[in-house]
Amino acid sequence: MSRTGDVASAWSDRAVELIRHIRDTQADAVGTAAAWCADAIAADGLVHLFGSGHSRMAVEEMFPRYGSYPGFHPLVELSLTFHTQVVGTNGQRQAMHLEQTPGLAEAVLANFAFGTRDVMVVFSVSGTSTVAVEMAQGARRLGLRTVAVTSLPHTTATRTAARPVLADVADLVIDLGTPVGDALVAVPGLDTQVGPGSTVAAVTVVNEIKVQTAALLVQRGIVPPVLTAAAVIGEQRSTELFDAAYDEHARRVASALGGAGAARAEARRTAPSTRPAPTEPPPV
Repeated sequence: MSRTGDVASAWSDRAVELIRHIRDTQADAVGTAAAWCADAIAADGLVHLFGSGHSRMAVEEMFPRYGSYPGFHPLVELSLTFHTQVVGTNGQRQAMHLEQTPGLAEAVLANFAFGTRDVMVVFSVSGTSTVAVEMAQGARRLGLRTVAVTSLPHTTATRTAARPVLADVADLVIDLGTPVGDALVAVPGLDTQVGPGSTVAAVTVVNEIKVQTAALLVQRGIVPPVLTAAAVIGEQRSTELFDAAYDEHARRVASALGGAGAARAEARRTAPSTRPAPTEPPPV
């Protein structure tokens, strides 16, 4: 018979502590983030969300999910998040290498036209991933309000003077409060702890922002189509809401994609010619 009494519920207890930490210490930052998101969505813009590695789960929790609505734009690169094969082609070593590749974030950003009211939320527990830092820097340079969702305890313990961390380059920081290394529980007989806490912490932040943003939009008379299960409202109404939400998401994202192409085409049209000037023919 297995005996786990000394660690039973230990992870759950720590997870609850993390949620309470966010509720008690991050309320102002979360409220500000929600206000920025409401401003962006109300202005027909987008709230872009980026995360690599396991931070993709927080991005996908925002939209599309039951209880979510359009206006949030998940940015997830498969090369940075496809972990299930672990080794071999598309393996974890490659993904971890790419996370530290300079210039990758700029290549992602080049695919979109961003509005002045848009917001960028970047998730990185460590805050030291090159792609996360450069994503926030690039978005800020383009005029977007930027939000970092990160663990300040981990960042503080691991940062170096050689380069900035995510918290340094964002307009607003939300602290997950997860410990160095993320894992929460010490198991007798193991040298290191197990059971990471950053996912539950990040999802807490995501859903607080989602709910508070919805309330702010409704206060302005904007009622977004919320993805809702048929078990709650019936098959027909559920289908109507899904179609409305997906169509609205497509409209907003199409504008961001099409705007990027139009901007590049205009830049090419107006750019000075790089062709060499014609020369006079040699005398006969």
